[in-house]
Amino acid sequence: MPKTKISITINEKTLQDIDSITDNIYIRNRSQAIEHLVKNALGENKAAVILLGGKEDYLRISKGEYRPTAKIKNSPVIGLALKKLRENNFKTIFIVARHGLLTKLFEMLKDGADYGVKIIYVEEKSSNGTADSLRLLKGRINANLLVVYGDIIFSRINIDGLWNEHIKRNSIATIMLTTSSKPSEKGTVKVEGNRVLAFEQKPKKSDIYLVFSPIFVAEPQIFEYSGSSLESDVFPELAEKGLLNGHLSSEKEVHIHSKKDVENLRK
Repeated sequence: MPKTKISITINEKTLQDIDSITDNIYIRNRSQAIEHLVKNALGENKAAVILLGGKEDYLRISKGEYRPTAKIKNSPVIGLALKKLRENNFKTIFIVARHGLLTKLFEMLKDGADYGVKIIYVEEKSSNGTADSLRLLKGRINANLLVVYGDIIFSRINIDGLWNEHIKRNSIATIMLTTSSKPSEKGTVKVEGNRVLAFEQKPKKSDIYLVFSPIFVAEPQIFEYSGSSLESDVFPELAEKGLLNGHLSSEKEVHIHSKKDVENLRK
């Protein structure tokens, strides 16, 4: 697409903030930095991924019901996710899952028109973890992407805050953070300011209560990192290289792990 040269007036502090995201690798100069920020602010190619990979039996909560298809107050869990994503201007939604679950979701959601989105179904044949599942989208998304795990309810989470935090910072990924009284069941993080210094998945013992909430924003460069698991392989490597940021949420997501979780939410 042809470029147009313009002249603008901007205050010094804002200019410093713009220059701070120039890394000479992905964003090489001030013009690219401004274009990057404007595109993301306007929502160009704003896409979200709902990860539901892995063995289907793990995601099943009864004979004919999966975690994302369970109904809470007349809406399936995944329907609540789609509604939240559309409210935040995500109009293209990729759903990654295996054949049986993907078929069930298609029967329920069709092309997404009823939710005001376009759903693209991506079938996973096999994987050893979340990074393998996400990597199926390599080459299909060439801009920032939001990733959410498909067995959570996140209606109260500030998605815009996470997205905007990411586009202002120089990182490959920005993960949502929350607190947990059981950090050994989560991915724990050591942070300084917004920078994640270390990421450890389900440590046997930890006195760190700041943990990964399974929602994050990433650059498409995340597809280039090896390893089968985001939590065990990719995030620890990004943290070690100073390329992982965190955004603290004042609200918590709700996990759907069992029929009992669904029944508690229906009360």
